[in-house]
Amino acid sequence: MTEGDNRRSWTQIRRFEFIEWKLFWEGSLNRSDLEDQFDISTPQASVDLRNYREEAGENISYDATLKAFVPAPEPKLRFLKASADRLLLQLRAWMTGALPRDDLWFKAPPPVAMAPDIVRHVEPKMLRAILRAIQRREAINVLYQSLTNTRWRMVAPHALAFDGYRWHMRAWACDRGDFRDFVITRVQKIGKSEAANYDVAHDIEWNTVTALRLCPHPGLSEEQAAAIRRDYGMKDNCRTIKLRMSLAYYFIMRMNLDLDTLPPERAQIVLENLKDVKRQIIEARAETRRRIAE
Repeated sequence: MTEGDNRRSWTQIRRFEFIEWKLFWEGSLNRSDLEDQFDISTPQASVDLRNYREEAGENISYDATLKAFVPAPEPKLRFLKASADRLLLQLRAWMTGALPRDDLWFKAPPPVAMAPDIVRHVEPKMLRAILRAIQRREAINVLYQSLTNTRWRMVAPHALAFDGYRWHMRAWACDRGDFRDFVITRVQKIGKSEAANYDVAHDIEWNTVTALRLCPHPGLSEEQAAAIRRDYGMKDNCRTIKLRMSLAYYFIMRMNLDLDTLPPERAQIVLENLKDVKRQIIEARAETRRRIAE
């Protein structure tokens, strides 16, 4: 951030970002766009445009035919960090109702559709109780429905984790004396809380970051492998994904990386270091048991 940026208000920087967003993604900008988006007066919008042109006039010009401001062929963005990933996430959030329409800066959003997510609803009161237990380092009594039974369990959550489909609480299981993942939507009721005695440093799986090396399936043709490398942004025929070891299992299962019976066109990718990751998980759990025992 420059000295000039420090002197500007946050709202002015935000409007400058909006100007660059409209120029970059939509290719044009009218004064009324600023007025409508930020509920400002015409004189204020004119001041913003004048100030922006004083700062980055090489990025913008007025097209009398279009009656709009248009971007330079290669604009040098100063206030916007252009990110296709961010824009697509915003469109997805809008489609799911997580982002209001006003937060999308499109004058008219592009036609967009998405396959529906299977929603797993988490009750706000449930999540609040879990967050308080994390903050206060407490154990909470939960009526938990696993695939084998439903019973009350005392657990001390210390973190939240999303596996791509479901939210978990990473917790010390007081009845088992180890660290486990509990699916939040399987908690039916929450009872009393009490002080918990555990050390997060002993949760080796949570505290360790591992690397998964994804590569095109060896059964694919070179043309097919090239398409997969492009899909996943692979460099040198692989892409390395770093994540907490406690989430590696879920990622492997979700991507079917543990199945060697799928045809190449269905599998598309393989986990080059699958055996190493499995070994790391086993060793991490053993180290956790050793530390707890001590």
